[in-house]
Amino acid sequence: TASYGFLGLSAILGILTLILFAIKDRRLVGEERVKKIEYSIREALKINELSLIVGLSLIIIGNFLGAIWANESWGRYWGWDPKETWTAVSIAVYAAIVHLKYIKDWYSPFKMAVLSVLGYFSILMTYFGVNYYLSGLHSYATGDPFPIPVWVYWALGVLTLLIILAFRNRKLEEN
Repeated sequence: TASYGFLGLSAILGILTLILFAIKDRRLVGEERVKKIEYSIREALKINELSLIVGLSLIIIGNFLGAIWANESWGRYWGWDPKETWTAVSIAVYAAIVHLKYIKDWYSPFKMAVLSVLGYFSILMTYFGVNYYLSGLHSYATGDPFPIPVWVYWALGVLTLLIILAFRNRKLEEN
C-alpha cells in the first residue's frame, strides 16, 4: 500500500495541474502571470511523472511479494481473487499512463494531468471496492454493501467541471 501514497500524490498533483490550466487565462491574469503558471505546470508535471514511476514500481513489487506470500500460504501464486485482479488492473492502467508519455503525437501535459487523476480511480476500486463491496480473501464486506456516499457524486461532478474548465487552456507555449 506504499504505492497508494505515491499514486495518490500523483492524483493530487494532477488536480493541482488542472487547476493551474483552468486559471491560465491571459485576459484574467496577464501575460507575465501566464508564463509563471506555465512554468509551474511543467514543474508539477515533472514531479507527477516521478511519482507515477515510483508508485508503479512499488505496486508491481507489492504484487510480486503478495504472490510469493500467497504461494507460501495457499500453495498458489495467483488465485484471481478480486484484490489480485484489481491490482493487476491498476498496474496495467498506470503502466499505460507512464508509457503514453513516449508517444510523441499523443503526449501533452493536459492529458497526463487528466490521466494521473483518472488513473487513481483504479486504486480506489482496488482498495475500497474490493475491501468493502466485493467478496474474496481480502474482503471486509459482510451483508449488504454500504451505499456510496453523496459526497462522492459531488466530487465526481466537481472533477468533471475542473477538467472541462482546464480543457479551454490546455495548450502550453513552446520553450
